[in-house]
Amino acid sequence: MDAHKKHGASFSGLVKLQKQEPQNTDHDDVVYLNFMKSHTCYDAIPTSCKLVVFDTKIQVKKAFFALVANGLRAAPLWDSKQQRFVGMLTITDFINILHHYYRSPMVQIYELESHKIETWRDIYLQYSNQFLISVSPKASLFDAIYFLLKYKIHRLPVLDPESGNILHILTHKRILKFLHIFGQTVPKPQFVHRPIQELGIGTFQNIATIAQTASVYDALAVFVERRVSALPVVDEQGKVVALYSRFDVINLAAQKTYNNLHMSMQEAVRRRTCFVEGVITCYGHETLDVIVDRIVEAEVHRLVLVDRADVVRGIISLSDILQGMVLAPAGIDCLLS
Repeated sequence: MDAHKKHGASFSGLVKLQKQEPQNTDHDDVVYLNFMKSHTCYDAIPTSCKLVVFDTKIQVKKAFFALVANGLRAAPLWDSKQQRFVGMLTITDFINILHHYYRSPMVQIYELESHKIETWRDIYLQYSNQFLISVSPKASLFDAIYFLLKYKIHRLPVLDPESGNILHILTHKRILKFLHIFGQTVPKPQFVHRPIQELGIGTFQNIATIAQTASVYDALAVFVERRVSALPVVDEQGKVVALYSRFDVINLAAQKTYNNLHMSMQEAVRRRTCFVEGVITCYGHETLDVIVDRIVEAEVHRLVLVDRADVVRGIISLSDILQGMVLAPAGIDCLLS
């Protein structure tokens, strides 16, 4: 269905959240923080957008096929018995189900074939205390960034406190694009002209990668254990040859190949048919403003930092950029919390 923008009331989510207050610092450094505080979540909502909602009583398999058909990465969950939204179904759920139940290509994953969403949630929530985090349309974009990073989520529902309807799902990508377009109205702080590695924005140690000879199941294990959103696929010399993200796993549902997780990463990459996020690289000496321009214009979720031999040396994600541009100058570090 189409979800159109509506005016909300005062800040009110399904979960009461408290933010860390920014420290006093040089005005130049907090230009982007002040920009985000002066704009609301409503400002970042498009005039019209697609929003798919799943009832918790439908089958998990059908829900994931619906995500593929609509080109979506997640959908809010509606509990008809409780008459309220109770969470989100994401590709992470699909990965967890595959990783949890897969045994071999000879054994069908009956749980994926038969489980309803509510059944999976009953099992999964036994060891994962999840709850729906949301913001109202009048909450600031600073609030949205803080909650996304603080709770390590990738999608934040904007909930109308009057009607109880979800109007939009805010993401890091949407917020950074908003800043990239409308942030031109404020002067650029000096730190954006410094090298990305010098600023320490990104992950530069213990980088999670996957060999192209490894299996898809190996990749799922890394997703689950390391909680990363994408894996650079590397050859024998450590050179990056592809990028395999959580979203790519949904190809297994699209092609109905989730019963053969022993295929190699090289084969899995070759067989992708859905939207593929290519490998966009950067170097440690490039400045933050160059990095932001590249990641926004390429419409990707991360850059792979490489050396001159294309060996992986780091990952620069949207979370890293928002943390570095908006929160870090004010002394707030959600990524370490």
